[in-house]
Amino acid sequence: MALTRHCWKCGVEYSLSGSPGRSETCECCGSDLKVCLNCVSYDMRAAHQCRDQRADPVAEKSVANYCEYFEMVRREFVPKPEDGSREARARDTLKKLLGD
Repeated sequence: MALTRHCWKCGVEYSLSGSPGRSETCECCGSDLKVCLNCVSYDMRAAHQCRDQRADPVAEKSVANYCEYFEMVRREFVPKPEDGSREARARDTLKKLLGD
């Protein structure tokens, strides 16, 4: 698959040039597009989940914010499983291990 700029939640491609503004939402699911989850600097392992040390910490990563360092990431969309909780993954792993 090709690397695209898309909604973090549903995967609909963002086809406009430039980065989305704070008020832009996904045409399909209505989610905000200028969010940490759509940024090239977003990293779960970094402090405040952001590699850009100049950016102010953002509490809610899935809500539009005023970060001036936002740049929309290009990546392949991988849909999340229906029950993607840590507990469900652990149960599935255990079932596979025990052959159930």
